[in-house]
Amino acid sequence: MDLLYYAMVGAFFTHELDAVKRHEWRVLPVTSFLPERIGEQVFIWLHVPLFTLLLWGGDDEVASATRLGLSAFAIVHVGLHILFRRHPAYEFNNFSSWALIVLTGILGAAYLAAVHIAPVST
Repeated sequence: MDLLYYAMVGAFFTHELDAVKRHEWRVLPVTSFLPERIGEQVFIWLHVPLFTLLLWGGDDEVASATRLGLSAFAIVHVGLHILFRRHPAYEFNNFSSWALIVLTGILGAAYLAAVHIAPVST
């Protein structure tokens, strides 16, 4: 199960690399109102504490709140991209971007299913 979780995290992190290329800060409600260069820097630098918390919190037991929460968010994240796809600044309009988004959601769902099907005893 660890490999499945880390594959999901890898897909998520790779999507976030693509998100910089695709100017995602222009779409997100928390950064879209900022001037371009400030929005870009806020978006990039917010990933340092976010990734730190995800790596630290997810490097624990199989059913930790971080692992389960990120896996659930990976599924919701696909829906958010579907919701925002008509935003005028949305640039995730290619196969590679969508493959990463969907792969992350699939791996999140697979991880939740694996934890539910084969719960680890404590």
